Amino acid sequence: MRISLNWLRELVNFNLKAEELAKTLTIAGFEVEEIIDLGKNADGVVIGKVLTREQHPNADKLSVCTVDIGTETPSTIVCGAANVKADIFVAVATLGTYLPAVDLKIKPAKLRGVKSEGMICSLSELGMEKDSEGIYIFTDPNLTPGQDVRPLLGLDDIILDLTATANRADALSMVGVAREVAALTGADLTLPPETEFSAFSEGEITLDISDHNACPAYIATEITELKTAPSPTWLKRRLQAAGVRPINNVVDITNLILLEWGQPLHAFDRHKLQSVAENESLKIGVRFAENGEEITTLDSNKRTLETANLLITANNKPVALAGVMGGEATEVDQNTQNIVLEAAFFDSVAIRRSSRAVGLRSEASTRYERGVNLAEFERATKRAIALFQELAGGKVSSQTRIDNRPDTSSKVVSLRLDCLHSILGAVKSGQIEKNDVERILTDLGCKMTIVEGESTVWDVVVPPYRYRDLEREIDLIEEVARLYGYDNFCTTLPSNTQPGYLSFPEMVRRKIRAAFRGVGLTELVQYSLVKPQKEEVCLANPLFAEYSALRRDLIPGLINAFEYNLSQGNGALNAFEIGRIFWKTPPTPLNEGGELAEGDSIGGILGGDIFPQGAWTRGGKPQAMSFFEAKGILESVFSGLGLTVEYKANSDDERLHPGRTASLWLNGANLGIFGQLHPQLCQERDLPDAIYVFTLDFDVLCNALNQDELITPRLQVYSTYPGAARDLAFFAPLTLTVADITKSMLKAGGNLLAKVELFDEYKGKNVPENQRSLAFSLVYKAGDRTLTDEEVEDKHQKVRDTLVKEFEVTLRS
Repeated sequence: MRISLNWLRELVNFNLKAEELAKTLTIAGFEVEEIIDLGKNADGVVIGKVLTREQHPNADKLSVCTVDIGTETPSTIVCGAANVKADIFVAVATLGTYLPAVDLKIKPAKLRGVKSEGMICSLSELGMEKDSEGIYIFTDPNLTPGQDVRPLLGLDDIILDLTATANRADALSMVGVAREVAALTGADLTLPPETEFSAFSEGEITLDISDHNACPAYIATEITELKTAPSPTWLKRRLQAAGVRPINNVVDITNLILLEWGQPLHAFDRHKLQSVAENESLKIGVRFAENGEEITTLDSNKRTLETANLLITANNKPVALAGVMGGEATEVDQNTQNIVLEAAFFDSVAIRRSSRAVGLRSEASTRYERGVNLAEFERATKRAIALFQELAGGKVSSQTRIDNRPDTSSKVVSLRLDCLHSILGAVKSGQIEKNDVERILTDLGCKMTIVEGESTVWDVVVPPYRYRDLEREIDLIEEVARLYGYDNFCTTLPSNTQPGYLSFPEMVRRKIRAAFRGVGLTELVQYSLVKPQKEEVCLANPLFAEYSALRRDLIPGLINAFEYNLSQGNGALNAFEIGRIFWKTPPTPLNEGGELAEGDSIGGILGGDIFPQGAWTRGGKPQAMSFFEAKGILESVFSGLGLTVEYKANSDDERLHPGRTASLWLNGANLGIFGQLHPQLCQERDLPDAIYVFTLDFDVLCNALNQDELITPRLQVYSTYPGAARDLAFFAPLTLTVADITKSMLKAGGNLLAKVELFDEYKGKNVPENQRSLAFSLVYKAGDRTLTDEEVEDKHQKVRDTLVKEFEVTLRS
């Protein structure tokens, strides 16, 4: 919110400079993002009186003016504005002046052969308007040429661009910020005068609130005989300083109350409202929209509504998006004479959902979403009515209201001094004194009563304009710390400090990340939010339709990343990701809908050239990765982690090739899946054929790695004795996996069998039907001696016999 210091000083009498005030507010929790000195927009701009105006001899649209700017001799200025004439006071940028709004430094120049010694300015050139039709002409006839224009245009002001935390809805108003500054500085607070009116009579307008939770209070005030005109200068200046464009006195008054009190108001044209109601008795309603209803808002956009949209209606016909934006059909214009002034209190959740449903946020919705000042809602309305009477000559003809606001005037929170000291700790002077606590909370508008007892305890009555954020004892303690000053607390570290450490899952995560990086894979970090497809967990209140569900696995995101990498000309991608996935558990008798669950998963995609540096040997063409090369990369990771993983044929996942997919098993638990993408999927996504993906269950890996010998590497003495190699070839059924054969060999060979490696597979001629020829290399080795031939042959024969017995293989040697 943009805070005008001139306006702020009218509300609170402080003596701090802008920089000092900004620092004070920032330390107190209100971040000042920028300090804007409006005077810099017109530094060097003075009042000038146009003495003569003549047509430029060489240009039809230029004028040559003689202007008195308070110097000994008048200046000659060439001006292109159509409204320049003699005997008017204007704003003149003198030679050497820099105008930041248009990034222009004024220098002596010749325009079509005539010298020009300055520039007559419009408001847009002074940064006060976006577009101006001509130069600005002062109406006061008693101005002095040469005097500074900044006080006359409201440019002698400094703006603080303030950001309040989400819980401080009161800080979205000048009154709220003034209260905060008064509490921080101890200065006197002067709020706008409260106007009292006699009771208004009820007119012909009736109210119909369908949901009192969404709209607890609504006041419809009918004001007649308005004279719609431009606002007075002081009102325009306040709105411009806050970044709001002045429109007319009726609309500007509602905007002023929004900025001053944080209470959104809306003015309906009474005649147009009656026309929408088809000239019947007017009933203003508040209800939720039906799907497919439409309304054209003040920004001239036609919007299709949903059931989440809260509406203001005239005889059940939509005329405004409640708390968000009015409708074009009932807009106030220069012909408006009678209005219906809406002052309402809407539920913050209802407005947030309504605003998000149509993708529209406004100054009003921002305040309603955080919660407007419930207690002073009526005071803001009276202030607006008084301004309508003063500035537009309006008369109140009737007022209809529904008021079901909860009572917030007696909210009491207990505060213990001992608890405050325990949480906040010591300050530089020792402990926060009792008197300081009472002073700070009293300055914030709290009323404090000491509870009788041994220790100091207060019953604190929270001010009604802070009822949303001062709910508990800890909230009051935070306020004391904030206003006492965080810089006044001691910064001594605790005496009993302990070194930090990594949790076991984090240690495993880092170990796995290092292992995948070690085999050349790139790590990806992607959103957990995805576009819903079929069985994803959908969000009830998503930010965007494209990100309205939580991912069930990592494979779709990896495929998208691979596809994007190819489309950008970066080649195939070898990558992995460690991320969270979400799913619904199967239904149970106690929970028929299932429960939501989440966990960490590891995924990867492989398809790039393993040796891209050697592409020159292949004529520059990349070489597709084979199934076993991709499997070898994954096995290298498992080997580095000290794990032995089994592969079992699997065809459950429709996205993967049914004959080139395996489920992964670790210590009897399902670790994940590995396989080649289905050719049909690759064809649909225009991807190469040889792409492989895998997913691993992080929890299963954690459980397997939860062994001291795997977490803490230990030195193993390397055997200096030679090994004895033997080959073993046999015919085996096609259904028999190499993993089962290898496992059986290692078990039969015992500690002496150090290595088993498949080096040949053959299918075809001279091989029995439904079988294949496999050839293995076996290495026998002992760590303390050289094995004799007898020892090797004995173990080797045992391996042969085991294969024949368990798998009925046919030995070839």
